[in-house]
Amino acid sequence: MSRLGDRLREILGSDKVVTDPIIIELYSREATGLNADTLPEALVFAESAADVSKLLAFAYRYGIPVYPQGSASSLSGSALPSGGVVLSLERMRRIKEVNVVDGVAVAEPGVRIDDLNIELARYGYMFPVDPASSSVATVGGAVNTGAGGLRGAKYGTMRDWVLGLEVVLPDEEGTVMRIGCRTVKCRQGYDLVRLIVGSEGTLAVVTEATLRIAPLPEAAVTLLAFFDDLQGLLDTVVEIRSEGVQPLIMEFMERRTVEQAAGFLGWHGKLRGHMLLVSVDVNREAASRVLAWLERVARGNGAGLVYTARSLEEAEKKGLFQLRRSLFPAQVELSRRLLGSERVQVYVEDIAVPPSRLAEAVERLLELEEKYRLPMMLGGHIGDGNLHPAVGFDPGDPEARRRVWTWFHDVMRLAVELGGTVSAEHGIGVLKKEGLRMELEALGSLKALEIMKAIKRVFDPKGILNPGKVV
Repeated sequence: MSRLGDRLREILGSDKVVTDPIIIELYSREATGLNADTLPEALVFAESAADVSKLLAFAYRYGIPVYPQGSASSLSGSALPSGGVVLSLERMRRIKEVNVVDGVAVAEPGVRIDDLNIELARYGYMFPVDPASSSVATVGGAVNTGAGGLRGAKYGTMRDWVLGLEVVLPDEEGTVMRIGCRTVKCRQGYDLVRLIVGSEGTLAVVTEATLRIAPLPEAAVTLLAFFDDLQGLLDTVVEIRSEGVQPLIMEFMERRTVEQAAGFLGWHGKLRGHMLLVSVDVNREAASRVLAWLERVARGNGAGLVYTARSLEEAEKKGLFQLRRSLFPAQVELSRRLLGSERVQVYVEDIAVPPSRLAEAVERLLELEEKYRLPMMLGGHIGDGNLHPAVGFDPGDPEARRRVWTWFHDVMRLAVELGGTVSAEHGIGVLKKEGLRMELEALGSLKALEIMKAIKRVFDPKGILNPGKVV
């Protein structure tokens, strides 16, 4: 039995500490297929900020690495441990408050995004940030990664919706600190809240979040259209945006991924072509007019099969969002089929480019697919320029790994060259550290990397909190 485990049980209680390597191994991997190079010695299930404080104070004293984790649905290696202790926050899942007058919800980090929205719907409200993995993604994980999602085209990302945080610092006392406000206007000197948002658990452990909430749209019309020609899809996006329409959701998937996702959902042979999904929130009186206009634009640019819905409820009932939400599992399944093996690792890119450069970005991605002879699956949040190209490979094949890694870097490079960013919502983690440096170097801002490292030392002087990530 682990001596570290015994000591943690004395501090936290036996029901909060696990040392069984079989269970720990389940918390030592990510959705990408990345696995810990060294298995952690212990797994801690915190149930309060006090638990987190005790753990971090103990870890600081003895220099033990601690890896905070929500549901490990990250796709950049940001939740991957290497030895030390995994800190699971899944038991901290209380929604402490919903206040529609103040427009806030207060939630613990283990609350799943979908569960938060189920509760908010009772009040006619929603939390707008909705990662495609919202059924498993947690509030704490979304804060740490600065998550975006399908509604990012209109509502942005986590940095736009987090008002305040309770965090625990990795210092001698395990200091519990509250930052931010429960008001939209808030000036507290330097903006520490937005420093924590997107820091990927490297600066502090989030134990509570005060979030902005928004009223549910009065109505929202949805169009799901399929195009034989990718250019026709891109022209539809440009035409919609050029008319001053700000979609609630605007997503796409290329044809091979559509076919795989359709099969994944049991719709074999029913859907073909490149997919465009558009939802626009409207008042009820305008629903029919706006929906007819969307369909006219899509068909005018070559859309064949088109499905529509006059409300979000109708869209959900018809399954219009299911295809897009199955993007990642479809990418995994397609990789397995193309490689003829269950042993597949999938790298999902997360670049963003200005929407005006989307067509050029897609064209260059297709050129890279041909250059590296890697079957690419392409989809993403086309409404805000966030693309998720993905390739699968056999992790036991060194040559395939080399080609994929080179492809991965070339994708990041094209994003930078088009005035975009190497990571829109998945974070830097371990996979994108070189890309972050590439982006800052292109901006002539490598000094920013030095400042980030200095900030890390201020928050985490011993470097024990999620070490090896971001910087």
